Amino acid sequence: MLRRSKLKTVAKTEASTGRGYVLDAQAGFLMRVAMQRHTAIFMSRMIEQLTQTQFAALAKLYEVGPCSQNHLGRLIFLDAATIKGVVDRLVARGFVSALNDQNDRRRRAVALTPRGRSVTEAAMKVAAEITAETLAPLSESERRAVATLLTKLS
Repeated sequence: MLRRSKLKTVAKTEASTGRGYVLDAQAGFLMRVAMQRHTAIFMSRMIEQLTQTQFAALAKLYEVGPCSQNHLGRLIFLDAATIKGVVDRLVARGFVSALNDQNDRRRRAVALTPRGRSVTEAAMKVAAEITAETLAPLSESERRAVATLLTKLS
């Protein structure tokens, strides 16, 4: 994989040649490379071997409280099949409970267990460090700009 400085040089050089489409200068390609970097940092530092989607589910439950599995999936931008697998794995690890809704058998109510709350609180502290490491090459104003721009794209 190209180092960041090499990637920047290649992108600037190739973009200035006027050859049309240059992969290294494309927003999607650059976002994927940045995401690969962030994922590597996340996976090397996150506790309890939580995946990014598992952490997102726990953090969102911590934020909003118990909710339906379907609603949780929508809150973290996962489809019904994916959120079911995530919740099933978190239930198996004792981090969340998932109970059938007494009024609607198709719905499952998902909530953090006491163990899940404790793990989530610790994981959120690590996640803040991961974010800081991911954004370390940027100035404070650049960090704010990245967050603003990514919010506009989502």
